[in-house]
Amino acid sequence: MIWLSERQKFGVGFTAGGFIFFLLGIMTFFDSGFLALGNILFLIGLILIIGPQRTVTFFTRPTKIRGTLCFAFGILLILMKRSFFGFIIESFGILGLFGDFFGTIVQFLRSIPYIGDLLSHPLVAPTIDRLAGVNTLPV
Repeated sequence: MIWLSERQKFGVGFTAGGFIFFLLGIMTFFDSGFLALGNILFLIGLILIIGPQRTVTFFTRPTKIRGTLCFAFGILLILMKRSFFGFIIESFGILGLFGDFFGTIVQFLRSIPYIGDLLSHPLVAPTIDRLAGVNTLPV
């Protein structure tokens, strides 16, 4: 079990709330209010989980600068009520910033009781592994 401080527990809650509002924004045909609230909660949660200094360091890495610019420009477009285009650009930023973590996220989700059973199913597992980059050898 991972031990989290109180600040990190709040960060996980904010990040989960941000993800939920982001999904609600997508399900309501790119409602800019839900998407903006999801982005704000996600960023607050990220800052609470890893700390302000590490957050700035993460977003300003030279290898992540393209993802950071797309992510920030997407948030700006969403705040300017251009939610569909903002979502598309922000999605590229999310892939650029957090694409390296997809394998770790899939491995974590496989440890959750019902979701893990679904992700480990023999018909689903190869596709998920290929999409997330799990168990791929750099050849």
